[in-house]
Order: sequence, then structure tokens, then C-alpha cells
Amino acid sequence: MALSEHFIVTRGEVRIAVHAEGRGPRVVMMPSLGRGAADFFDIAKRLAAAGLRAVCPEPRGLGGSTGPLTGITLHDFADDIAAVIRHDGGEPTVVAGHAFGNFVARTMGADHPQLTRAVVLLAATHTWPLAPELRDSINKCHQMDLPEAERLKHLRHVFFAAGNDASVWLEGWDEEVMHAERDATEATPKPEWWTAGKAPVLDVLSLQDPLSPPDSIYTYRDQWGADRVTIARIDNAAHALLPEQPAAVAQAIIDYVKKLP
Repeated sequence: MALSEHFIVTRGEVRIAVHAEGRGPRVVMMPSLGRGAADFFDIAKRLAAAGLRAVCPEPRGLGGSTGPLTGITLHDFADDIAAVIRHDGGEPTVVAGHAFGNFVARTMGADHPQLTRAVVLLAATHTWPLAPELRDSINKCHQMDLPEAERLKHLRHVFFAAGNDASVWLEGWDEEVMHAERDATEATPKPEWWTAGKAPVLDVLSLQDPLSPPDSIYTYRDQWGADRVTIARIDNAAHALLPEQPAAVAQAIIDYVKKLP
């Protein structure tokens, strides 16, 4: 399901491969830990059909994107996204991140407020630290030397709601990129990015996500203020969210963007 446009953005020694489709207000989307831009392609086409411009950069190390993967922080990933936005026109942009990708989106809000129209959190984790059994499943679901049946068990534990097809995420993981993104997160002081600066925020909740249990639904709204944070709820989805409910995710983004000033 390729998008209609493909281009390269160069920033020093970094090259970011970008997929895009549509014309209109821009939404840039960043994927989950160790995963590539293709996770957003279905949603991107839906956004484009609704009159938005969907832009999907590949993270460093994936899909033709290259750049240092060691000695970096979340600020470096945000600078990559800022370069993509400037290359694509430079207007204030809605930045959406899924799981780890929302760390990059928040860092965009903190570091590049002039480029950030709003921040969309997709399946953001509301409870820290993670329970050990959840962390164990996250680690094992992409461990390619494990039997497929065991990996599916772990995918179902964290990423997919009951009845949803977890096999669609047996592929698409990159261990080197995953470790680089985790290391970059650990190297970035939380106060520098956690609150997404002062940008408006859409918190898109997966109602079966074990990383955001029901009693945590209002976490970000309570911490950052109801004037900044809008909540959207999506049923029949866990932490994967995007392959589980692409139409609902796209509609939540479309509705939010159309209401922005």
C-alpha cells in the first residue's frame, strides 16, 4: 500500500526517506519502537482522502533513512522531523506519534513550537514504570529466534485486543533501531520533552491497552490541563492500535485537525 510521493530530506549526515500523500493541512506521523513508516500507510490514505496532507518519515535505520544510531537523544529524532516539515513547506504541522513515536512528537512540541500546530498521542503509555510482565512481552514479541507461536502469545498480551489478528505484526521489527530509540530515550532528561512544550494535545486512547488501564484515562488531561488536552477513545484495540482500528484512528485525527484554530 505505497503512498503516491517519495522524497529524501538531507540534514548534515542524516538522510530521511519520506512517504507522503494528499494536499491540505499537514500531519506528520512517527511509528512505534523499532518499526517503520508503513504502519501508517492505511491511515495516511484515509487522511489524504479527507483533504489532509499525510507525511510519513522513515526512522533512521529503516526504509532508506540513514544517520547515527548511537550517541543520540530524542532531540536528534525531533530535529529530523523538523527538517522534514521545513522541506515540505514549513507551515505549523500536526505531529502524531504511535507509542515510542509519541516521544518524538512530544519532543517536537518542546523543541520546535513554531513548527508544531498540535501533538497527537496514539496509544501513549499512561503508567510508569511498566509492569515487568508487560516489558517482557514487548521484548519477546519481536525476538525473531523465538517460535512464532510464542511471539504471537506476547503480541496478544500487549499489542492486540482479543479477536484482532496479531499475526500482522510478526514482521516489521528492527532490533538495531529499537535499541537505538530506547537508548535515545534514556539519554534524554524527561522534563525536556515529556509535556510536549505547550502545544495542544490529542490523546487517542486504546481502551484495551494494558499500558493505559481504565483508571489512567485522564492522566495527561489532569497533568497538563483540559484546555490543552482532548481525549479520544477507540474500542477494540490494544497497544498496536494502528493495524487494529485504522479507520477509527484516522477519523479521530481528521475530526481533531478540522477543529483546530
